[in-house]
Amino acid sequence: MSFNALMVEKNDEGKTHAAVTQIELDQLPEGNVTVAVEYSTVNYKDGLCIGPGGGLVRNYPHIPGIDMAGVVEASDDPRYNVGDKVVLTGWRYGEAYWGGYAQKTRVNADWLVALPDGLSTRQAMAVGTAGFTAMLSVMALEAHGLKSANGPVLVTGAAGGVGSVATAILANLGYEVAGVTGRPETADYLKSLGATTIVAREDINETVKRPLESETWAGCIDAVGGAMLARVLGQMQYGASVASVGLAGGAALPATVIPFLLRGVNLLGIDSVMRPYDDRVAAWKRVATDLPMDKLEDMVVPATLSDLPQLGADILKGQVKGRVVVDVNA
Repeated sequence: MSFNALMVEKNDEGKTHAAVTQIELDQLPEGNVTVAVEYSTVNYKDGLCIGPGGGLVRNYPHIPGIDMAGVVEASDDPRYNVGDKVVLTGWRYGEAYWGGYAQKTRVNADWLVALPDGLSTRQAMAVGTAGFTAMLSVMALEAHGLKSANGPVLVTGAAGGVGSVATAILANLGYEVAGVTGRPETADYLKSLGATTIVAREDINETVKRPLESETWAGCIDAVGGAMLARVLGQMQYGASVASVGLAGGAALPATVIPFLLRGVNLLGIDSVMRPYDDRVAAWKRVATDLPMDKLEDMVVPATLSDLPQLGADILKGQVKGRVVVDVNA
């Protein structure tokens, strides 16, 4: 039983090459659940794994794809039966282990979550790790006191995967959303998702000498890090929180502790890779109820396995908008 997969090879000179090829079922790694993959998606990590690896890939040849949604084809675990619709994000799937850029995958049952009612496999991959992380961020901000009456919520990197879904969820929940973007042409897109204010990246991307500025934001979901995160910390309202989810602008944080000490600002780290099962179930249920599916559809860019080498390069350059949904069977 041969099937298609995007296989990444590395030559003796350390250069990688990705191409769609056919593999056999018995080539898949060990696992107690086999899934017929229907859809995957493209994240920044996928771009690294399709291309240079970024230190994420342990062994070659390798099948990337850190997300997948599909239907159980065989199971040795009582929690999952043939025909069940499942989603997988995290657990270093697609990095240290063969991932979802294939028509079939074999995985550890502990990594899977049953799709909640009303959510299709295609919609699940329009959400993917990016949207799942966005939902975890909203939940963390709410757990630390965020309410729609508190004021505007800032979303950095708003036109990206995390930012797009975060904007749509927050707006649907009644929050006033300010979206930061360095691409002016995405302003209408962000407004269509519910953003009420567009903030130019250059207006907020540099640190200032003052450790505190006017109290502007009731909350923030930050996918950028670096100087932008440092600047935002000084603009948060008293007791407000920032959910930190990415480092597109750099891993360094050129900030002071003043916002924490004088305003009680909270910096919340959001990890989606090793998230416990119960948290995953809760987040996916919230996705099904709190993310407007028409807005989700507006984010979708369709793709196939053969499109992935170019898309991997594009996302590393910041040239992918919204959510790419990969139909692995197209």
